[in-house]
Amino acid sequence: MTGFAANPHGSAAPRGRTGDDRGTAPIGIAIIGLGAAVSPHAKALLELTDRSRVVWAAARDPGRTRAAAAAYGFPVTNDIRAAINDPAVDAMMVLTPANTHLDIAEAAFAAGKHVLCEKPLEVTAERGARLVAAGRAANRRLAIMLQLRFRPASLRLKALLEEGLLGTVQAASVIVPWWRPQSYYNEPGRGVKSRDGGGVLMTQAIHALDLFRSFVGIQSVEAAQVRTTDLHRMETEDYAAALLRLANGAPGTLIATVAAFPGSPEQIQIIGSKGTARMDGSNLRVSYLDGTSEEVLDDGGSGSGSTVMGFSHLPHKAVIADWLDAIATGRDPAITGEEALATQRVIDSIIEKGV
Repeated sequence: MTGFAANPHGSAAPRGRTGDDRGTAPIGIAIIGLGAAVSPHAKALLELTDRSRVVWAAARDPGRTRAAAAAYGFPVTNDIRAAINDPAVDAMMVLTPANTHLDIAEAAFAAGKHVLCEKPLEVTAERGARLVAAGRAANRRLAIMLQLRFRPASLRLKALLEEGLLGTVQAASVIVPWWRPQSYYNEPGRGVKSRDGGGVLMTQAIHALDLFRSFVGIQSVEAAQVRTTDLHRMETEDYAAALLRLANGAPGTLIATVAAFPGSPEQIQIIGSKGTARMDGSNLRVSYLDGTSEEVLDDGGSGSGSTVMGFSHLPHKAVIADWLDAIATGRDPAITGEEALATQRVIDSIIEKGV
C-alpha cells in the first residue's frame, strides 16, 4: 500500500491533538484496515466513547467496510487518503498487513496524527526503525498493540520482579505451543515473508516473546533452530527454538510453534532466588521458597488454537486507553515503538542464528 501523500494539495497539513491541547472533546480516531484484527479494537473503542470517537473505519474492500458498519455502527469509507487527512481525525489505528505499516504511518505523521500500530512494526527491523523515527520527528505518540503486557497477571508479575519479591532471576523460559490449520495459511498472504515479515515468531509468538523480554530482558541469542514442519505448506517458519542470555546473564529458553495440535496457552516460567512464577496464558501462580503462594486467575483466553480470535478484548482496551492518555498528556505510551523494535530485533537474531 503505497502513495499516501499526506496532503496532496500542498497546503499546510492539519495538526493532531498534542499534550498542549487537553480539551474534553473525545479524540477523533480513524481505523485503517478492517480484517480479522479489527474485532478487539472495535469492541474496545465502543467502550471508550467517553474518550474517543471513531470518525472513520477505512478499508479498500467495500465488503469489509459494509461489514464494519453493520457490526459496529462506525462511519466507513474506502478512501484511505481522505480518512488520513480529515481534520476531525486526531489519531490513526493501523490494522493493515505488516508490509503497509510504514507508508500509512508516515502519511499519518505528516498529517499531524498520532498512531497506534498493530504488531509487528513492519516486515523488517529497518522499516520498523524508519516508522519509529518518523513518529519521533513529528512529535506524535506512537503505540504498538502488544497487549499481553496489560493482562492483570502480567502487571502483577512485572510488579513482583520490580519489587524484588522473586529475588534474583536464575533462569527463565517461554513456550508458545499453538496450532494453526493449513487452511489458515491457504489464505492469500499468510505466512508470506514479503507481507507478514515472518512466520510464527513475527505473527503469533511475538506477543509472548515481547512480554517475556519486558520481564527479564534479553541480552543475546546464543543458539537457535528454525524450520517449517511437515504439518504446513508455507513460506516462513512454523517452529523455532532458541537459547537466550537474559539481561542479568542468566540462561533463558524459547520454543514457539503453530504446529502443536490442538494448541495450548503460552507459558512463561521465571525461576528466582526467592521463588518461581509461572504464567499459563492469562493465569499466574507464584510459589515462594518460604511456603507462601499467590495466584492471579483470568479466563481471557489466548487464541492458541483454531479459534484465532478466541481471547478477551480487555487487554486491547487497556493499550488503547493508555495511548489516549499519552495523547492527552503528551507523554510516551507504555509500549513505545522502540520497545516493539527491540523485540523484533530479537526475532531477527533468532532467525539469523537458526538458518
